[in-house]
Amino acid sequence: MIFLLYIVHIVVCLVLIMVVLLQSGKAADLAGAFGGGGSQTALGSRGAATLLTKATTTAAILFMLTSLGLAILGSRRAGSVLEIAPPEAPAAAPAPTGAAPAVSPAAGAPAGGAAGQTPATAPSPEPKK
Repeated sequence: MIFLLYIVHIVVCLVLIMVVLLQSGKAADLAGAFGGGGSQTALGSRGAATLLTKATTTAAILFMLTSLGLAILGSRRAGSVLEIAPPEAPAAAPAPTGAAPAVSPAAGAPAGGAAGQTPATAPSPEPKK
């Protein structure tokens, strides 16, 4: 159903593009650029609707209907983007067995031993003179 609507929508889009490009604009001559459009002014008489203007109106209506249909069908299938939970982050690789975990000095424990023990090789701070 939705694939048929996609195909119709694409065909209507192409027809609408072609029909609009085939039309000539109002007062498309050089005099229209300077305001001398004569009978083809913006508020003047339009004349009879040609085949191209009827085709443009029909294609525009079909384009709006297919766009509305695709929007309705798309909202029923997927739901809201905000309702979808993000994927879980992969767990960190476990430490190799038999090895003691490394503790950095910035974590609160001294580099040479367990917490509360001072290493034998650590220099003591010198007093200021």
